Amino acid sequence: MIKKIMFVSLGCDKNLVDSEMMLGMLAKKGYEFTDDEREADIVVVNTCCFIGDAKEESINTILEMAELKKSGEIESLIVAGCLAQRYREEIQTEIPEVDAILGTTALDEIAEALEEVSRGSGRNHYKSLTEKPLTGVSRIVTTGGHFAYLKIAEGCDKRCTYCIIPKVRGGYRSVPMEELLRQAEELASQGVRELILVAQETTVYGQDLYGYKALPELLHSLCGIDGIRWIRILYCYPEEIDDELIRTIKEEKKICHYIDLPIQHASDRILKRMGRRTDRRQLEDIIGKLRGEIPDICLRTTLIAGFPGETEEDHEELMDFVGRMKFDRLGVFAYSQEEDTPAADMPDQIPEEVKEQRRAQLMELQQEIAFEAAEGMAGQSVEAVVEGKIADENVYVARTYKDAPNVDGLLFVNTERELMTGDFVRVKITASYEYDLIGELEDESA
Repeated sequence: MIKKIMFVSLGCDKNLVDSEMMLGMLAKKGYEFTDDEREADIVVVNTCCFIGDAKEESINTILEMAELKKSGEIESLIVAGCLAQRYREEIQTEIPEVDAILGTTALDEIAEALEEVSRGSGRNHYKSLTEKPLTGVSRIVTTGGHFAYLKIAEGCDKRCTYCIIPKVRGGYRSVPMEELLRQAEELASQGVRELILVAQETTVYGQDLYGYKALPELLHSLCGIDGIRWIRILYCYPEEIDDELIRTIKEEKKICHYIDLPIQHASDRILKRMGRRTDRRQLEDIIGKLRGEIPDICLRTTLIAGFPGETEEDHEELMDFVGRMKFDRLGVFAYSQEEDTPAADMPDQIPEEVKEQRRAQLMELQQEIAFEAAEGMAGQSVEAVVEGKIADENVYVARTYKDAPNVDGLLFVNTERELMTGDFVRVKITASYEYDLIGELEDESA
């Protein structure tokens, strides 16, 4: 009998790509899938452990699935991903209902693991963290079909003091360019129109394979693929953004004028404690250059509030920086004290209530900036991609080039015309509501 598998993919978009690859490998073996736990024979939980909240979500999900196994509602439970890599012994000891564990570099053994647990002989699968990224795998896209993430590298070499990623994902390993082009061609043939490039850091792509930063070269090649309309770049470390990359984004029409550059802080003292490789002046310079060369660039960043040793003066400096830079998109995390990281053992840990208070202040400031920017969009004409329709209303949900899926704002389009998910349309912005925009199809606005 063919087993039905339910996948639960937690954490970041890079983890989602791993899940889609595992789905692709299992589909090739003839497995069937369900998103209903009542129909599933086996559940696979692909976990995250980047910060405390993600770790808690992963543990709670595993425990929830373990209860289903105890009650006999599912036959087997497999845990994969970052939490599985980092806490394999604890999972084995504390949650005996888990039949097999897959580390972050052993995902290609998912079919073997499923066969083992079906026979009642599950074992754990781990490989060296220097293992090369998976290649030659056909994915099952789970994002709706019109956009997909393209993971261009695995691991990270930066070793920021707060980050556990190098210990669970290993050092930086680029995916060969020919493999990425193969994947992109395949995704385009399946109807994907927006490619979103992801990695722990995209800007040093190719340095390990080719001896130089090959992201611009990769982008030029991806732009030549028929069917791809937008290419979006996430996780660009600011110190690695150079003139060639800026020129490529500026000149290639398919590349969205959108960059996600996680800066984490703006106080030189805190940046140094974080192990970051930029100071405030350098951050201001690169932001100024991006806006000077590409005036309509949309800049997204992320910050950490309450890092160990952060004083009120450091926090105020960060507030001042955010107020001056006026990022288009910004997210803030309260610092998470992750064991086995240098920052976890630093003195002067900040109380949780202070971290949350500082996070809230930063988000309140950014809210003012974002709401004002959204109001300023009124009257502008923008290209947007349709995401779906609101039931029983002539209103479609869309995104502009300034909006990455699931993290940024939305555009609500009023129209009598029937649109399809994945359609690209011209929209005239008529109003805004908080972070979101409201508009109408341009050819209906006369």
